[in-house]
Amino acid sequence: MGRKSKRVSWDSAPDIKRRILHLVKKAEINWLQASRIFTYRSYGSKTRAYARTWGLPSLWQRALDVTPAYIIEVISEHFDKLSEVDRDKVLLHEIMHIPKNFSGALTPHIRRGKRNFHRKVEELISVYLRNK
Repeated sequence: MGRKSKRVSWDSAPDIKRRILHLVKKAEINWLQASRIFTYRSYGSKTRAYARTWGLPSLWQRALDVTPAYIIEVISEHFDKLSEVDRDKVLLHEIMHIPKNFSGALTPHIRRGKRNFHRKVEELISVYLRNK
């Protein structure tokens, strides 16, 4: 017999949106269109991730006749246990998945060369911590 799986649920997370607005200002992020960033807190997810960024691909934008948008989802079971500084680092990491052209696509974890994702995240965290 299979065990019954617990359903994932999502709640709007205005506290995360406020924190992202704070981080955008302090880390000097000027490409983000805050009005097109939506935030949710999920419960019951089996993922090991602390947070996820969801983009709205261009074909969906065209079909729905909408502009690019992103969702930043924090996984309550993991994210909420972190210190404030670690939560900020996670959110900055998720923000870095949003490309500077704000197209609806996502920036991948490239580890080599000048497009090294993790190095850019660390640079952004440094700017934020300097201006905090």
